[in-house]
Amino acid sequence: MNTARVRTAESITIQQAGYVNNPIENHVIEGYFQKEISQKAMAIRKVNKTLCALLGVAVVFAFISYYFAMSNELALNKLSRQITTLNDENAELQNSLDRLKSFNNVDTKMMQNSMLTKAEKVIEVQAVNSTLPVVSAPQKTASFNWAVGY
Repeated sequence: MNTARVRTAESITIQQAGYVNNPIENHVIEGYFQKEISQKAMAIRKVNKTLCALLGVAVVFAFISYYFAMSNELALNKLSRQITTLNDENAELQNSLDRLKSFNNVDTKMMQNSMLTKAEKVIEVQAVNSTLPVVSAPQKTASFNWAVGY
């Protein structure tokens, strides 16, 4: 025995027939009206709009941050090139300064010890013909051809 309540097709048609037989004939307002939105749908819509606005703000902030980061990087690259150029110039100047200091130090030591004095008179001498003995190079012999094997 089936104790569950079951709607029969007759009861459904009777209920639907009640709506069809009694239509509202006097329309107060005519036109297209949107369906009523449930509170759940309105809450979801509000949350979505809020999240979209926050995402938009985050994207704008990211673009602005990227712009400042790139401008700072360009400035740092420019300064790095200038520093490299100055370091190269300083290295060349330091080498020149060291060379001049060494010449100056040698000159002052020589003056202190009076090891060298300026010549008062320059003497010119005729060129001397010298005969150096010519050393002959040993003659090469034929190279030995090595044989590979037994």
